[in-house]
Amino acid sequence: MSDDQTILFLGDGMADEPVAELGGRTPLQAAATPAMDRIAREGRNGTLLTLPDAYPTSSDVANMSVLGCDLATELCGRGPLEAASQGLALGCDEVCFRVNLVRVDGDGILRDYAGGHPSQDEAEEAIRLLNAALGGPGIRFHAGVSYRNLLVLSGAAFSDAVACDKPDDHAGHPLAGHPPHATRPEGEATAALLRSLMDRARRVLAAHTANAIWPWSGGRAGTIHAITARYGIRAAVISAVDVINGLGRCMGMDVIRVPGATGYIDTDYEAKADAAIAAIRDHDFVYVHVEAMDEVSHARDTALKVKTIEDFDRRLIGRVMAAVPPGTTFVVLPDHPVPVATGRHTRTPVPVAVWRPGIAPDAVQTYDEIACLKGALGAMRGPALMDLLFRTGRNACPTLRRGTPAASRR
Repeated sequence: MSDDQTILFLGDGMADEPVAELGGRTPLQAAATPAMDRIAREGRNGTLLTLPDAYPTSSDVANMSVLGCDLATELCGRGPLEAASQGLALGCDEVCFRVNLVRVDGDGILRDYAGGHPSQDEAEEAIRLLNAALGGPGIRFHAGVSYRNLLVLSGAAFSDAVACDKPDDHAGHPLAGHPPHATRPEGEATAALLRSLMDRARRVLAAHTANAIWPWSGGRAGTIHAITARYGIRAAVISAVDVINGLGRCMGMDVIRVPGATGYIDTDYEAKADAAIAAIRDHDFVYVHVEAMDEVSHARDTALKVKTIEDFDRRLIGRVMAAVPPGTTFVVLPDHPVPVATGRHTRTPVPVAVWRPGIAPDAVQTYDEIACLKGALGAMRGPALMDLLFRTGRNACPTLRRGTPAASRR
């Protein structure tokens, strides 16, 4: 382990656009965020492009970008990443899809991409029913966390040449209006099966609040570089959701499970903070992911988004900053924006703040989408953030040279 420890706080979907009901401010600007503001004020700031053109606007892409992955060669889809989190070893003839339990109305219109956020017991019962009615040779559903589940198709007849729309982009749309479709001829049979499963699942789940399924982001197991090997560090990930934990596991990071971490607004922020405080004692890098902001952004709830940002700042980031040893580097950013006006991911670069001991700060005083545009780190993309933190070393990195020490955070 090196002498330099770094904690990265990832607020999923935290970035936004100016909102009229907030007086033309973004939720980040409207929220009280003393911890994040301190990182920005005493550190250096910029932006990071996490959802480049030609790639899906999904969280697997965005978090892989943050962690410095080569999307062209390493992107495999959410399904295989979430399978890795669950310890499902996919064979070379298996294709894995993420499956949302969703809620549709009597006319088949998607009303909730998260199926009303079923409890774990409710979700597992739904998966049991789906397997009993629709499972069989080569077809198996696997329970994940709440509405986030998996479908594994096993056999040479199945293909990953299938495209599926993202459910959280299509609230108010008919389920039948977004059928999986083949991207190459060999995907036709798999796409047809997925459409059949979606249709039949509505009858199987008719008595449930989450009364339909939406498969998407399928793929095969691939090869992702080990962060530990690339940078010579020991790393850990703390998250409630399988896609992030699976990505961490594939990259050689220790996955730290936190009781009470739910992936929603009721997550135990303090428990996640305490887990990060403990993890940094024997890791060089701790990646702390919080999902709540993304969920309320998709629900287009402005007030709740402001509250979740404030919870993230006070109950997690502030708690960690007050407890870890002096000399720890802090990084804060979202993975992608989710404007509450639309409830959909956008490709706008996200604000980044980096506080590193002994580094002269730039002129940015607050952490938000507008202020960070003026920061000294500029517009980053690709592996630039991870290289900035680890590859060149603290003294050699030209954008983070030691200068007049920033004010002590204590």
